[in-house]
Amino acid sequence: MKIEAIAVDIDGTITDDKRRLCNSAMESIREAEKLGIPTIIVTGNLVTYGYATATLLGSSGGVVSENGGVIFKEGLNNNRVEVLTDKEYVNKANEYLLEKIGPKLEKISSDDNNYRETEIVYYKLIPIEVIEGALAGFEDLDKIEIYDSGFAIHITDKRVNKGSSLAILCEKTGIDINNVMAIGDSPNDIDFLKEAGLKVAVGNAEEELKEKSDYVCEKPFGDGVKEAIEKFVIGAE
Repeated sequence: MKIEAIAVDIDGTITDDKRRLCNSAMESIREAEKLGIPTIIVTGNLVTYGYATATLLGSSGGVVSENGGVIFKEGLNNNRVEVLTDKEYVNKANEYLLEKIGPKLEKISSDDNNYRETEIVYYKLIPIEVIEGALAGFEDLDKIEIYDSGFAIHITDKRVNKGSSLAILCEKTGIDINNVMAIGDSPNDIDFLKEAGLKVAVGNAEEELKEKSDYVCEKPFGDGVKEAIEKFVIGAE
């Protein structure tokens, strides 16, 4: 297949396990951009974080952030962030958890929650099973999704995910998602890999993601991203 664009996660994919950007990923993304192949940043992070990452990388495909809750690309939507869902059920879930878990929840709540448009994030200071167990009786449980990104626990609205919002962004920019190579490392990346034509897991990816991928890189983190880009984009030219 002819790769038309690259969609890539940030944490644990183009960064190492300490969230430091890998030079190998940056260099290979820039090489792909020189060939006219844009990279789309797909992340659970804030849109400002994703946009800053895209700017520093030199990637031009736009940003899917908050696990699909928000999209942004220069030139689209009058250069404004597009919020694809609301926070109604997520806020209700957070309030429910506060009743069940108590003040401890506030201590593990992410410092950037006030800036998130569509989701709530908790630091991984308690197991995800504790969050899931506390939410077992939540009346709107079927309307939310609980993700473990490997770095944090996210509660999102089920009406959106990384894959559905990547598809929206691709449609808006005239990219055939069947010609997109998607690269990730954790189970919360499954949704957008599932939508893409070529699904790639970096070497450090969790087994669940590897099993659903078309290609598993030998190398981890950014070196895996470089491996995939050289194999399917640069080497295919």
